[in-house]
Amino acid sequence: MAIFFLILIILSCVIIGFFILVQNPKGGGLAGNIAGFSTQFMGVKQTTDVLEKGTWVLAVLIALLTVISPIFIAPKSGTGSEPNLRPTTTQPSPATPTPTLPAPQQTPPPAQP
Repeated sequence: MAIFFLILIILSCVIIGFFILVQNPKGGGLAGNIAGFSTQFMGVKQTTDVLEKGTWVLAVLIALLTVISPIFIAPKSGTGSEPNLRPTTTQPSPATPTPTLPAPQQTPPPAQP
């Protein structure tokens, strides 16, 4: 399930990157580049609207996928290849003794001559 969400997120990112790169920053987009026509030519005038709406839809899709994916990806229990970062117990187990420091040695007072 994690691979499925990862593929969807990466695919959405690539498509939104394509949409952003195709758009013209001055607002012309693909509509102004078709043989210099400023009027509608076979629906190209609507291209900027489609690219802008597609960018917003994909941005929302990426946000939703990243927020929803942890809900559907179940954490692995038991021994796995990934380390468990959450502590299961807060008390030390009785099988392992806690290390103790040696008691400080007392030195006798210096002798008086």
